[in-house]
Amino acid sequence: MALRLKQIRERANPRADPFLSNRRAELMEKSLVTFTNLSLGEEMTFRTKLGVELLQAGRSQDALAQFQNVQQLADHAGVRLLQHGERQLRMLQAQALMRLGEQENCLVNQSADSCLFPLLPSAFHRLPRGSNGAIAFLKQELEAEPADLSARWLLNLAYMTLGEYPQKVPPQWLVPPASFASEYALPRFHNIAGAVGLDVDGLAGGIILDDFDNDGFVDIIKSSWALDGQLRYFHNEGNGRFTDRTEQAGLTGLVGGLNLLQTDYNNDGLLDILVLRGAWLEKEGRMPKSLLRNNGDGTFTDVTEEAGLLSLHPSQTAVWFDYDGDGWVDLFVGNETLDPNDPDPSQLFHNNRDGTFTECAALSGVALQGYVKGVASADYDHDGRPDLYITTRNRGNFLFHNDGPDAAGHWHFSDVTHQAGVGAPLHSFSTWFFDYDNDGWEDIFVSGYSVQNVGDIAADYLNLPTQGALPRLYHNNHDGTFSDVTASAHLNHVLLTMGCNFGDLDNDGWLDFYLGTGDPDLSMLIPNRMFRNAEGRFFQDVTTATGTGHLQKGHGVGFADLNNDGAQDVYAVIGGSYPGDNARSVLFLNPGNTNHWVKLKLEGTKSNRAAIGARIKVSVATPAGRRQIFKTVNSGGSFGCSPLRQEIGLGNAKQILRVDIQWSGSGLQQEVNGLELDRCYRIREGDPIAQLWDLKQFEFDLKAGTQSQAQATDREGSSTGF
Repeated sequence: MALRLKQIRERANPRADPFLSNRRAELMEKSLVTFTNLSLGEEMTFRTKLGVELLQAGRSQDALAQFQNVQQLADHAGVRLLQHGERQLRMLQAQALMRLGEQENCLVNQSADSCLFPLLPSAFHRLPRGSNGAIAFLKQELEAEPADLSARWLLNLAYMTLGEYPQKVPPQWLVPPASFASEYALPRFHNIAGAVGLDVDGLAGGIILDDFDNDGFVDIIKSSWALDGQLRYFHNEGNGRFTDRTEQAGLTGLVGGLNLLQTDYNNDGLLDILVLRGAWLEKEGRMPKSLLRNNGDGTFTDVTEEAGLLSLHPSQTAVWFDYDGDGWVDLFVGNETLDPNDPDPSQLFHNNRDGTFTECAALSGVALQGYVKGVASADYDHDGRPDLYITTRNRGNFLFHNDGPDAAGHWHFSDVTHQAGVGAPLHSFSTWFFDYDNDGWEDIFVSGYSVQNVGDIAADYLNLPTQGALPRLYHNNHDGTFSDVTASAHLNHVLLTMGCNFGDLDNDGWLDFYLGTGDPDLSMLIPNRMFRNAEGRFFQDVTTATGTGHLQKGHGVGFADLNNDGAQDVYAVIGGSYPGDNARSVLFLNPGNTNHWVKLKLEGTKSNRAAIGARIKVSVATPAGRRQIFKTVNSGGSFGCSPLRQEIGLGNAKQILRVDIQWSGSGLQQEVNGLELDRCYRIREGDPIAQLWDLKQFEFDLKAGTQSQAQATDREGSSTGF
């Protein structure tokens, strides 16, 4: 597999791959030297395009030089640019200057608070030339076009980086601080990634937070979609530090994954890894996925080919689920099709129970052809069979009901999207099933993913009309249909979500979520968003209070209690798509709370061993009476993975009365008693006695300095820039 990936990297075509800006810029620079007899218009157009490629390649100063050359050519010839050309040139120069400021400050002179919106003094730029230069161009743009919300948004950010927001922002262009106020007073979640060696500098990628060696500590697997973006394995040492064990684990050369998922595909009690590649690249993205078998000795082996999973399709999303209930997890992979004449249909791989899989999507009715961006699975109608929800960026979304086997024994899925009422929005991305209101039935969250530019985000904060796609929260009506409760849940905002996941920030027993936002456009500098669940009634934006509003592009997200103190921390992969849009990943430390919790590691016997799909009901006694809290065993959202070991907040519970489990596959309903608050237990299918698992709690070592192991190495993708 490493050889295959190396060959893909070497033959990558910068003329066909829209994200190979560094290679394309080099080719254009060579061409510029050889060009003769170009007309003025041709040279200005070429230099503008070269400047854009240089900017996306991370060469901000060189990009500025090209944009300045264009202006000088026009001035020297006495030519006035058309209005559109003037605006484009102004905004490109502002964008290049802002990126220069980020490179000189947020990356070179990074602090734990860098890029966390709204900026604290420790995040203000020490070198102000980038932001000062951008402000001049943005003011020119707003004087010419007062309604340009993109320029208005970036102007406010530029002043913020200098510590001059809001006082020095011209009043007519101010985005008021009240627009960003949190709706609930959670404490700040400090970014400790640099202190513990996890602030990896790279591009977009996925994340798995889980225990890969069964020592009780949650490890971290991180990917980067750069063609030479090395898969990284950070082992949790249980003493406040993480060790990079990538090489020892045999992962060297496994590169280029945009998303990751964990599972136990062979039921050996060890978590394996699926790596997904090629998303967004259309036919250039016809790359292999990787199935990495956990060998149980700290190493992994790529078994993609021998498992029957080797195929070349662009993808970033998949889900493990036991659709036929045989006790072995199967795999659905959502592939991306833009050209119906040359499609990349989605795939369904049946687990043969011998380490191999058989593809059967067409036979099962789920060979969907669309630009698939997210997929999730749950038994939404309580018929004992897990179903599929699939999002696309061009065909709306699809709910496939698992009908079970036909007369010939072939399992089949039916498209029930219209009947269920869950097809919107047209342009979607990440999704998940979760029981946000604790009624025992799985609901659906799906993110919208379409804007004209960053001005749509500004418009949303300013309560102005916007063309941006809204998310959807679909409430399960318990009858096979769902109701759109987005507005009543206070989620009708333009969120432009990529990676996201859910967890319980304050252990109150209501599931919250964190959204990684953005798109490839370098000017799309918008805060990632944190939302708190207000007792199942609606969600509250707590981004500002928690300090989690990172302005750079957010991708894989996971919630996990990394130090076993009972409070879930949040790790997010930060970084964009173009080679010059790199950023450092973040780890937000949960400051803790007074609410109670319980952790449950389930082990299937007749059901799949990882217990994926098992439904949990925890009944507790509270001062107000009996309460029930529901959770399903899965890794959370469709872009980023939380542990399969379930971490369940219990609020102000005084006692755990009982735990009920419905196992996925066998259908066994199991009652477990005798559990105590604030403990971790192993529960084996069919065994009525839970085994106490005494996990060691520790404090993070935050005094090791800011020069982390991740910072000390070359940034991911540095050799090719992609």
